[in-house]
Amino acid sequence: QEAHPAAKMNIFRFAGDMSHVVSILVLLLRLRSSKSAVGISLKTQELFLIVFVTRYLDLFTTFYSLYNSFMKVAYIASTTYIIWMIRFQEPYKSKYDASQDSFLHIKFAVAPCAGLALFACLVKGELSPIDILWTFSIFLEALAIVPQLFVLQRYREVENLTGHYVFFLGAYRGLYILNWVYRSYYEQFYRHNWLVYVSGAVQTALYVDFFYYYVVSKYYGGKLTLPT
Repeated sequence: QEAHPAAKMNIFRFAGDMSHVVSILVLLLRLRSSKSAVGISLKTQELFLIVFVTRYLDLFTTFYSLYNSFMKVAYIASTTYIIWMIRFQEPYKSKYDASQDSFLHIKFAVAPCAGLALFACLVKGELSPIDILWTFSIFLEALAIVPQLFVLQRYREVENLTGHYVFFLGAYRGLYILNWVYRSYYEQFYRHNWLVYVSGAVQTALYVDFFYYYVVSKYYGGKLTLPT
């Protein structure tokens, strides 16, 4: 969701939100239809849950709109449910391959992003816990997809619904970049946030290779297969 939730809605922001919602629904459909979590990264889901929980603390302090509050709660609840399915519910628990989902997400994502967020807030002089956690969530979201991309690379052949899930998740961030551009031109008092821009650009860049092979596979009607 948006860095400044009170901002006016525009088509790019709404499309980005809907793309994010579709990605979650597709992932749930993928799990339910296949009765398997093979090819799905639990660690990516855990990272996204940390992102949502640390970013949306303003649910307890500020009401922006019913839409905004609903989306935040929906992201947290749906991601928590997916994690619960894979960790504790059969047959997903037995059909989750932890050996392929081996990216050390705490060591190489959570810890570095926490340190970087603290440093950034020290430089900006914004040292309230909510500011630090919000900045941390921005950095961490840029890396949250990395474990999933590692898993896909190891399996190489990507199942159809899994490919759609990753595509819509990447499209969400790409649409939010267009949202920032739109707002910078059409909102008179729009405030630029370069930390958000850089993190969003990094996050989108991580999808570029996947997007290429996804589009090629759809164009030629073949299976989505990633290179070694």
